[in-house]
Amino acid sequence: MNVSVQEKEPAYLYDTPLLHQSSFWSQVKQKQGFETRAFDIKVRSEDLQGSPASAYVLDDVLVQLVPVNREQTIGYVPYGPVLSPQEDRMGLFLEELSMNLQEKLPGHCILLRYDLPWRTIWEDEDLSLPLQNLRLNWGTSRRSLHKSVSNLLPSDTMLIDLRPREEEILARMHHKTRYNINLALRKGVEVRQVGHDHLDTFYDLYRETCERNRINLHDRSFFESLYGPTDESAGVVLLMAFHDGVPLSAMFLSRSKNRATYLYGASSSQMRNTMSTYALQWGAITLAKSWKCSEYDLFGVSPSEDRDHLMSGLYSFKKGFGGSLLHRMGCWDFAYNAEDAQNLFAYEMVGEGYHQS
Repeated sequence: MNVSVQEKEPAYLYDTPLLHQSSFWSQVKQKQGFETRAFDIKVRSEDLQGSPASAYVLDDVLVQLVPVNREQTIGYVPYGPVLSPQEDRMGLFLEELSMNLQEKLPGHCILLRYDLPWRTIWEDEDLSLPLQNLRLNWGTSRRSLHKSVSNLLPSDTMLIDLRPREEEILARMHHKTRYNINLALRKGVEVRQVGHDHLDTFYDLYRETCERNRINLHDRSFFESLYGPTDESAGVVLLMAFHDGVPLSAMFLSRSKNRATYLYGASSSQMRNTMSTYALQWGAITLAKSWKCSEYDLFGVSPSEDRDHLMSGLYSFKKGFGGSLLHRMGCWDFAYNAEDAQNLFAYEMVGEGYHQS
């Protein structure tokens, strides 16, 4: 393959539907204390899916430097790279990209972790992990690509097509979902876009949600970092559903180019019969349409309807809104220092390990 990279300022990242590859997200991570780097990528069009008419295609990638100890970092690529190579050249592309990036990343970076946004290439196959590793490394010279211990951003999601009229979007939903949306509106649930002054209210709901579902709690400063970054094509707003002035559910909704994404949600354990979460999602859909977005990413479900999966409840809830299921390839590592990488993998296997979102 012929892949070349050139470093640039993260402020000049191209517009993209993937928020986590935007200048906005770079600013968010910088506010959280992470160093970010941006690189232009130039690839022959014949190596890419879709094969544009031009000889070469230019895109870019955002890399986040994340400390794993006092002396070492990893380069985390959230939902990147966006460029999608031909299926039989995916490993070659990642290998060459990684080697070119190594020359421009600090020496303490021991590996690159790609949270690949690409649709999985073994969706209809039941491949073991060793076979997945073998398949992605096919044709590479170093055989250095390995599936990460866990995925960081959601690898499975549902996308709702926002191009039809609202009536048609509603018609595509499950009848119980439509009923619950209408029920919430009849009960007087009101969805409003609120400002920074409601962040404490969101965080109270969020803390309650985490305790109820036994999930890790982000610090308030994590959400504070969403305020302040500026990007003409990307950003977030806070939506909140009220009943008689009482906040019952809330979510951060992002916009990046033509895609809206449900980032973080929270809800009260009280007055659940108001179905405020259904009104909240419908409010997000209608707001995204007013932004001229063509799709809405519900951001995270279980890979199937398996009721034993921890996220099966989210699958049932989100499926009701009529979206299509997307299985991404998830996190893959390319090690620069094999021994240090193996030590990190061992730590991740037995401990809480590295986590980023």
